[in-house]
Amino acid sequence: MARLSREDRQIALGRLQAGQSQSAIARHFHVSQSTISRLWVRFQATGSVADLPRAGRLRATTAAHDRFIRLRHLRNRFLSASSSVQALPGPHRLSDQTVRNRLHEAGLRARRPHRGAVLTRRHRQNRVQWGNQHLRWTVRNHWRHVWFSDESYFLLQRHDGRRRVYRRVNERYAPNCVDEAPVHGGGGVMVWGAINTAGRSTLVHVQGRITAQRYVEEILRPHALPLLADQDAIFQQDNARPHTARLTTQFLTDHHVQVLPWPSMSPDMNPIEHLWDELDRRVRRREEAPANHRDLLQALQEEWDTIPQQDIRHLIQSMPRRCRAVVAAQGSHTPY
Repeated sequence: MARLSREDRQIALGRLQAGQSQSAIARHFHVSQSTISRLWVRFQATGSVADLPRAGRLRATTAAHDRFIRLRHLRNRFLSASSSVQALPGPHRLSDQTVRNRLHEAGLRARRPHRGAVLTRRHRQNRVQWGNQHLRWTVRNHWRHVWFSDESYFLLQRHDGRRRVYRRVNERYAPNCVDEAPVHGGGGVMVWGAINTAGRSTLVHVQGRITAQRYVEEILRPHALPLLADQDAIFQQDNARPHTARLTTQFLTDHHVQVLPWPSMSPDMNPIEHLWDELDRRVRRREEAPANHRDLLQALQEEWDTIPQQDIRHLIQSMPRRCRAVVAAQGSHTPY
């Protein structure tokens, strides 16, 4: 027999109190008249139409088991449910799902972990120090003068396990349900770019291994220097070897380029990292996926040019919040 939802019970109760017959209400909700009768008896006895508490199935774990499972997974968040079943002391007949249920009751659910850079104690100290030094920087007076730059590598085909296929039972190996992928993702292309509240650079294709000499001659001289003509301009780059080489630092010094000191292992502080993600999503959303490296590079350049400048401005406006976040996290990972 069909059950009434909580909303339908309230409606049925209102009709009963209004004087409508039980048979008419039962026909309206397509339930038996006895269901409406029991609902009315329950309301008169308890003042509520909610279900009465039931005994339910006996709990398979004790309070000690629940505490052991909760503390074990709080101490090591990457343990599996099956490992906790094997580690439980004393005789028991628990399943993996029972352990998961106890973890759910404690507010712990299995999710994809955030992947962050490996941070040592020195890295955290440097990140906190950098955050404190720039806490008072504002977008209007400081961050709007900064050109944030970075390189990024884009795969021709990326398989991160999130793609899904809609198929029937026993269609796993059907040709139209198999996600065919070349080995190592089919390669990709590396690009360099820079952003500012007022504009962006051209997207530069970086071929092969980048060295300090190539970084200066192929990126800084033709693409970065024209952006830094303003005497208030500040150039940001990470601590990759071609960026910190003596040849690169001497070139920037000779051209009077003000460089923003940057803490190591801090991609979460650079707003251009979010722009790379957006650029990748835009390319993946295209109806026709790039078939080769040339198509991928063309798609990247086209999508780069169509990203609204307002989106870039919003990313750079988050810099004060990023500084506060890294200080609050004591140099550890931040939501950015």
